[in-house]
Amino acid sequence: MAGASHDGTGRDERRRGDDRHAGEVGAGHDTSPAIYVGNAARDGAGNGGWLLGHFMPTGIRHSTDVEVKWGVHPPGDTRAEWVTGERRTALLVLISGRFHMEFRGRTVVLAEPGDYVVWGPGVDHSWYAPEAAVVLTVRWPSIPGYKVTAT
Repeated sequence: MAGASHDGTGRDERRRGDDRHAGEVGAGHDTSPAIYVGNAARDGAGNGGWLLGHFMPTGIRHSTDVEVKWGVHPPGDTRAEWVTGERRTALLVLISGRFHMEFRGRTVVLAEPGDYVVWGPGVDHSWYAPEAAVVLTVRWPSIPGYKVTAT
């Protein structure tokens, strides 16, 4: 890890000093071929919130293994249509606000930061944000053919 040093006790400590540059977080740049520094809100803005996946340009954020999305939802935001025929597994974690994940015959209400829901292939779903909410979604694998959407 950049900026980490081993202190001999079995734990890593982050060095504070000249190796951390002001403005580095959110700069959206490669610090080496294997490290990307960015900001979820800014980096996801042009990709429907998605940060990792098969649809990203070549580089460390391109992955056929996993997709990661930073979802910012205003009050009343809802998915335009149900997702059907899903072939991936997904994990959705509430960061802030309140968020409803809707499944056929069941609604899961995420109300406290850290609340999460996991669902697998073949599970139809939709969602609704009754108030402003931020969620982190991880899906795997990242399957070409699924498009990046703005919601």
